[in-house]
Amino acid sequence: MGHHGWGGRPPASEAEARQRIIDATARCIDRHGVTKTTLSDVAGELGVTRQTVYRHFGRLNDIIAEVAAQGAESFVDQMIAHLQGITDPAEAVVEGMVFCVRTIPTEPRLSLLLQLGDTTAFGRGATTRDTIAYGAKMLQRFPVDWAAADIGAPDLDGLAEIIMRLLTSLLQHPGEPPQDEAHLRALLNRWLAPALSRAATAAVPPRS
Repeated sequence: MGHHGWGGRPPASEAEARQRIIDATARCIDRHGVTKTTLSDVAGELGVTRQTVYRHFGRLNDIIAEVAAQGAESFVDQMIAHLQGITDPAEAVVEGMVFCVRTIPTEPRLSLLLQLGDTTAFGRGATTRDTIAYGAKMLQRFPVDWAAADIGAPDLDGLAEIIMRLLTSLLQHPGEPPQDEAHLRALLNRWLAPALSRAATAAVPPRS
């Protein structure tokens, strides 16, 4: 393992080395922006050579992907904590979307994952198969009994796609002037929530 540099504190393991590279890349991105961050910047931040960084990551994009992924995990944890106690599917989805619209622009690593600064890239990234699958897994963590609401795994894939497409529009085109949370919540409750409410209602067996 390359221990040259590292600010005089060489990593004790491969995992520590990789994490320190990821953290250094995040600092460089915060300082320079993702498009202007280079592998030389990351190496300089760590006090190592480019070759040392290459021993742990093959490409700069691989490091950036890890920066983004860790930001996404942290964000999802925050959102799930925010939704605790909300067991109604429609209410949970609406509140989750409001949370996303409020929080994503303030989360640099999550904005990086979604390529928020590039409308075209964000649109592509938000609707890829992997992103939709990730969204479905995120929905499974909601404090909601999806099965009791007659919403199965294929439905969660579809719901995740709709959510990602809506978030694409809401984040890239917030309106002029931008909508406040009360208006957004009312809009989603009027047009999105009924679809989920109907699914939950259909799951209730008729009285004999």
